[in-house]
Amino acid sequence: MFPDLYDYLYHLAPTGGIPLKGTGIVVALALILSHVFMLKNTAKTQAFLKAFPRDYKWGVILLTIDFLWAEFALVNMDMGEFFTMRDKFMMIVAAGYIGVLIYVKEFLAVRALGSLMLLAAGPVLTAAFLQPPVSRLLLPILAYGWIIVGMFFIGMPFLMRDWVNWAIAKPQRWKLAVSSGIAYGALLLAAAILFY
Repeated sequence: MFPDLYDYLYHLAPTGGIPLKGTGIVVALALILSHVFMLKNTAKTQAFLKAFPRDYKWGVILLTIDFLWAEFALVNMDMGEFFTMRDKFMMIVAAGYIGVLIYVKEFLAVRALGSLMLLAAGPVLTAAFLQPPVSRLLLPILAYGWIIVGMFFIGMPFLMRDWVNWAIAKPQRWKLAVSSGIAYGALLLAAAILFY
């Protein structure tokens, strides 16, 4: 199922894969645009973030994306000596998806977001792997940040609620957090355009 796409995302194609420059520009624009939106729509964004951890609807949407991405990876990845168990692994992931939807409703949105952060880090890391410019490290730093935060979101999802409450408690904290995202995105965009 879409083996060419998998090879492109994870740099397994003989002709290469997802380019460093394109990845840098896309990630940078996503950071800038999302944080500018948060800055311009502070009240709406804060209300959304406060409600998000216990929003089951968002949990279902994000977990479904996680499930499809995981199945896509399982279908196409090289499993070595475990290739004969591919179907069993796919069934276990599908059963886990259904089980989590039914039995893990508490903070489902945060857990699903954490899983998505782990999945999204993969293509970003492969795009920067062994590339010559030192500024490429801006992408792995961000990706490893996603991985660390994602693991905390999965294992300790209440932390997102606590972090959101801390950030919105004072306007200065909120502005600093949002401005930091914009600044990092601008730095990444400049590096992508000039050096990648």
